Amino acid sequence: MVLKTFGWSFAITALGLVAAVLYGGWEAFGIVAILCVLEISLSFDNAVVNAGILKKMNAFWQKIFLTIGVLIAVFGMRLVFPVVIVAISAKIGPIEAVDLAFNDADRYQELVTDAHPSIAAFGGMFLLMIFLDFIFEERDIQWLRWIERPLAKLGKVDMLSVCIALIVLLVSAMTFATNAHQHGGAHADKAQTVLISGIAGLITYLIVGGLSGYFENKLEEEEEREHEAEEEAVRSGKQVTVVQLAGKAAFFMFLYLEVLDASFSFDGVIGAFAITNDIVLMALGLGVGAMYVRSLTVYLVRQGTLDDYVYLEHGAHYAIGALAVLLMVTIQYQIPEVVTGLIGVALIAWSFWSSVRRNKRLADAEGNADAPGDKTEVSSGV
Repeated sequence: MVLKTFGWSFAITALGLVAAVLYGGWEAFGIVAILCVLEISLSFDNAVVNAGILKKMNAFWQKIFLTIGVLIAVFGMRLVFPVVIVAISAKIGPIEAVDLAFNDADRYQELVTDAHPSIAAFGGMFLLMIFLDFIFEERDIQWLRWIERPLAKLGKVDMLSVCIALIVLLVSAMTFATNAHQHGGAHADKAQTVLISGIAGLITYLIVGGLSGYFENKLEEEEEREHEAEEEAVRSGKQVTVVQLAGKAAFFMFLYLEVLDASFSFDGVIGAFAITNDIVLMALGLGVGAMYVRSLTVYLVRQGTLDDYVYLEHGAHYAIGALAVLLMVTIQYQIPEVVTGLIGVALIAWSFWSSVRRNKRLADAEGNADAPGDKTEVSSGV
């Protein structure tokens, strides 16, 4: 089952890592490997959400999502989108950006370095909003309860995450402007660009979230109508209307999944800029990682289990928060690529280990509960 489901992903991984070595040696190999792990980990919750919705669709629409949908996800969001970000930030054409990346690495690096403050501000704000909206939400399962419990209570304040994100952006832009003036003002004019880029990142998050919410509401409406139509069909013996509604509901499911996948892709793509500016390495790492999203989705649908490792989603969002902070810091200070990559991987690995420990505690508690006179209580968080 595992080899059949993940076979293509394993093959693409091998090809991607070999290509990385040929392109930039063992350092490139390490960066691509980190990007793969980061993308897979950050997309784990994406696969869980996809599987939960995909299992409601018929075989035709499942195939559409796992073929056309994956092409859009891999080539559109993971390969084309980073090029577009670089092109817009550096004020060059997408084709020119790719040409420079391959044929004039020094000039490309100069342009990307010059545009990095705006890329970091945009990405940092987008990722920070994802993290804040997650950490301020009340949830049944908590990982680091000493952090999550009080923050969930604070999250009841309306628009708190937006306010905090804007404060962080304002402080970053003002600090950047102050330091630029103190060092001769070479980058003083970019403080405004940082502010505008950060606001653009916030707006992008709100638009993507709004679209996801719109399609989710549409999906719920169609499912409710389908359920009512099924009841009517049972009473009247007609089934034509049910088929039409099922097809329409499946179409909305497909659109909803595509918007969700795009929104989940943003964190991986933008987080990648905290690790490397090289389009080629980014494309290799994120492309390989996207293949695992498809395989994980298929595996979860076929296995029928979605919550074996309940803290992985928490770890992925803490990694997003760490990447957001690191991106905002890199507006002014340089941080080694390996350090930024390993911080995210370490947080995700920690959450996986915590999930395994939780599962073991629950299994032990169930075993002890079977024994007479034992009333062991198991904690669900750290």
